[in-house]
Amino acid sequence: MDALPNQLPNNQEPALRVMPQPHDANVHGDVFGGWIMSQVDIAGSIPAGRRANGRVATVAVNSFVFREPVFVGDLLSFYTKIVKTGRTSITVEVVVFAQRMRLADEVVKVTEATLTYVATGPDRRPRELPPLA
Repeated sequence: MDALPNQLPNNQEPALRVMPQPHDANVHGDVFGGWIMSQVDIAGSIPAGRRANGRVATVAVNSFVFREPVFVGDLLSFYTKIVKTGRTSITVEVVVFAQRMRLADEVVKVTEATLTYVATGPDRRPRELPPLA
């Protein structure tokens, strides 16, 4: 991604933007890692589904790194990039930035992940990716 750890990527729109709520965190206000993982999976599936022109299923979490904690009230921005395609698969990089709501100008890279999706048909079996238009 084209960004420093303390700024949002230039000239790129996030695939997803969300603010964690109290029910997404422990009693201390720290957001659960599993909640972040599910949001990363949703964000990664957006470009994968577009490239597949239909249904995709997550088949692998190739890497997942939590760099900084996420707190209730942070505005999370999920930036995605397709880094590889195969016959039926799409590998997506997802980088997550938090805009700390306590300090409006504070931006922190909190998570980096790479996930692989497979295009599936109505039978939920793998299918070939359509050619690029």
